[in-house]
Amino acid sequence: MTSIVSSVYFLDLKRTDPSQEKGDTGEICIANINPTERKKRFRFGIQAFILTLAVLGVMIALDLNPLWRLTLLFLFWASASGYFQARDKT
Repeated sequence: MTSIVSSVYFLDLKRTDPSQEKGDTGEICIANINPTERKKRFRFGIQAFILTLAVLGVMIALDLNPLWRLTLLFLFWASASGYFQARDKT
């Protein structure tokens, strides 16, 4: 019974975090895209966001059914994806 209790992480109060053992304290992040590609993704994210806001403004001005605004979710996702990929260097 004690082997089951000691194998469960949250029940073992004396256990140390594995990342804190042997001096492993920092994170290393290596960018896997170059700066020009990062700029392209950032530019795409900003342009897609502006386009989405413009389309949203037109939809509001034309007083379309609010359910049509759900289609803009895909454009917002695309813009957020481009922005965060550039920001996180992935």
